[in-house]
Amino acid sequence: MERPDPHPAAVSIRALSKRYATGHEALKHIDLDIRRGEIFALLGPNGAGKTTLISIVCGIVTPSGGSVVVDGKDIAHDWRATRACIGLVPQELTTDAFETVWNAVRFSRGLFGKAPDPGHLETVLRDLSLWDKRDAKLMTLSGGMKRRLLIAKALAHEPAILFLDEPTAGVDVELRREMWGLVRRLRERGTTIILTTHYIEEAEEMADRVGVIHQGELVVVEDKRTLMKKLGKRVLRIELAQALPGLPPALADWPLDLSEGGRRLEYHVGTDGDDAADGRGIGALLTGLAASGIAVRDIESHATSLEEIFVGLVSRRPAPEAAR
Repeated sequence: MERPDPHPAAVSIRALSKRYATGHEALKHIDLDIRRGEIFALLGPNGAGKTTLISIVCGIVTPSGGSVVVDGKDIAHDWRATRACIGLVPQELTTDAFETVWNAVRFSRGLFGKAPDPGHLETVLRDLSLWDKRDAKLMTLSGGMKRRLLIAKALAHEPAILFLDEPTAGVDVELRREMWGLVRRLRERGTTIILTTHYIEEAEEMADRVGVIHQGELVVVEDKRTLMKKLGKRVLRIELAQALPGLPPALADWPLDLSEGGRRLEYHVGTDGDDAADGRGIGALLTGLAASGIAVRDIESHATSLEEIFVGLVSRRPAPEAAR
């Protein structure tokens, strides 16, 4: 008899689709498992389906097909229990502008039937540098403070899963890094984090795994480091002491590009730099250059970023039928 998985996924999505009355197909057969305790980043351009996917999991939008299981419970049949497991940080604050910070987070906790816990709310506000603003009306808060308050409201009922929809859009670099630190601390406490972002650096900095969604389809879901190793490249730029009219015969079979009027060689290698198995490692290249009497002035290495990988994945996708 097969034993049940002792660590089921925090969120399990199967064949999820969403088609609006206009005919627009926002999601197309999405299959995805979010592991417990991980930080999962969902990347995609505007209109790709990121917010629609989050809204369905959080019970805000009704799917056209498929299923979503949160913490072992189906969102359609156990919507109250699944919603209580989830904290959602939306992109905009819609709370009454005349409400105070303290009352806003206290109200959010009460919405889920949680008993009052001033100690927990104080901890949340202190973690978000909002404790000194607890009696301030929301209309007096800065944009960054309002963004912190959105997170505080989402954490008020102690959810096991936290969705962050573009959490740092429009905030300054310092606040963005503060939020990254908070997200890491939440993960250390066992909270599962799912975030959508336009900031590739955000995913590259924080995520354990990355999913790329484009035109309603999941293009790829992969461990961040594995993705960068599989799809990333490292370019070795070699500045030559003297310009070459062309590649010498000894290097004709190497994947080299001669540029800058013959003064630069570019060699594309894997992100781990290990092409030695076919005799074309960096050391062998430098040896070949020396044997050909080619003097090297400087060497520069450039590793592909997650942003370049993302752009490459999306640009290779076929255009939608309407645009053809």
